[in-house]
Amino acid sequence: MNTVVRLREWIFQRVNGTEGIPVPGPLIGAEHFERVYSDPAANGRSRGAGLSDLFWYWLAPGPQMHQEHLEPGDRYQTVARTTRKVLAVPHTRSDELATAATRRILDRLPPDRTSFTRLRDLLMPVWAEVFHELVFAEACPRAARDLIVANADDVVTALKGLSLRHMRRRDRLTRYLLGRIEAGTCPVVLPPPFTAQETAWYLQGAFFNTAVVQMSEAMAHILLCAVGYRTDLSDESLDRLIDETLRVHPLFGIAHRITSAPITAGDVTVPAGSVLLFNYLAFQRTGPAGDDVFDPTRWEKIKRREAHFIPYGVTANRACPARGAAPVMLRAATREVLRRFTIASSVRHTRSLPSRGPAYLTPVGRPGPAAGRLRALRRSDAVADAGRSVKQLVLGTWMVLDARRQRLCATYFEEARP
Repeated sequence: MNTVVRLREWIFQRVNGTEGIPVPGPLIGAEHFERVYSDPAANGRSRGAGLSDLFWYWLAPGPQMHQEHLEPGDRYQTVARTTRKVLAVPHTRSDELATAATRRILDRLPPDRTSFTRLRDLLMPVWAEVFHELVFAEACPRAARDLIVANADDVVTALKGLSLRHMRRRDRLTRYLLGRIEAGTCPVVLPPPFTAQETAWYLQGAFFNTAVVQMSEAMAHILLCAVGYRTDLSDESLDRLIDETLRVHPLFGIAHRITSAPITAGDVTVPAGSVLLFNYLAFQRTGPAGDDVFDPTRWEKIKRREAHFIPYGVTANRACPARGAAPVMLRAATREVLRRFTIASSVRHTRSLPSRGPAYLTPVGRPGPAAGRLRALRRSDAVADAGRSVKQLVLGTWMVLDARRQRLCATYFEEARP
C-alpha cells in the first residue's frame, strides 16, 4: 500500500509540477510560519497558481464565489462580512442548535442494542440541519437536508479521490438555493452587483460544502479519538479532547497563498508571485506540543497560544470564519454522543480518514461488541484500505488530469475577471 501512496504522490507532482514553497520547509522554518502567514503580502488566493485549478475543480460549481478562493478586494470583503454576520450567534445558541440536531439524528439509532455506523456519515446530517437553520432561520426540511448531505458527501468523496465528481447531484442543491433566493425566502443575500446565481454559489461553497464537510470530518476524528479515552462531559474536558484531536488530525492540510510583494523571513526573501504552501500538520508537529502522542491532558500544562497550534488558521490571514461558533458546536455534539453511547472501533485512524470512521455505538450501560467483532472490523478495514488506495490512485490521477485540462481558475482570470 505504501508503494501505491508513493506512486500517487509522484503522479500528482509530475502532473502539477513542483510549484510552491513549503512552509515550514528548507527555505522558511517553523519559527517564521505564523509571521509569514500573517504578512500582508501573503494575500493572493487563486490567481497565478496552477494548483488553484485543482481546488476549483473539486469545489465546483461556482468556485469563483467560494470565500476562501476570492482574491482580496471589495468582493472578498463583502462576502466575508456576510459570512461573519451569519455565524455571529451567541454561544448559547450555537450549543442549542448543535445539541438539538444531534439528538434528532441519534434518535434514529436503536436505544437497546449496538449499532454499526460510519461516524462521518452519521453526523453529516447534523451539520446540514445546523447550517440550513443558520442561513434560512428555519428548521431544515428533510428534502433540503438530503440535498445538502448528497452535495457535501460528493465534494469530500471526490477530494479524497474515492469517486469522480457528480455535478448533477451538486447542481440540484444549487437550484434549490437559487429558487429560495429568487422567491425571497432566503434571508442571506449578497448585495448588488452580486447576482442571485452568485449568491447561490456562495452559500453552497461556504456553508453547504466547506462547513458541513469540515464539521463532519472533525466529529468523526473526535469520536474515534474518544475510543478508549475516559473523559467526563465537562466543558473543560471536552475542549481538551477536541483540541488534542485537532492537533493530531488537523482539518486543514495545506493552504496556498500567492505573494503580492516580496516577503523576508530570516535570511530568505521570497519574491512577489511566489506560491507559499502552508502545511498545518507539519507546523503543529513543531514546538512544545510537537509529538505524535494523543494526550489531551497536555492542555492542562501548555497554553494554546504558546504551542504551534492553529486549528482554525491564522487570524491575520483568512482564519476560519466559524472559529467562534465551531468549537462550541463540536463540544455540544460530542457531549450528546458520549452521553448516550460508548464508542468502539478497531480501524486505522489517519488524518485523511477515507474509511469515514467505521465504529460501533452502544447505548451507555449495555455490553459493547465482542472482541471477535472488533478483530473482524480491523481485518475488513485493512482489506478495504488496500482497495481504496488503488481507487484513489486511479480516480485521483484522472481528476488531476481533467482539472488541468479544464483550467477553471486560469481560464476565469484570463477572461479579465476581477
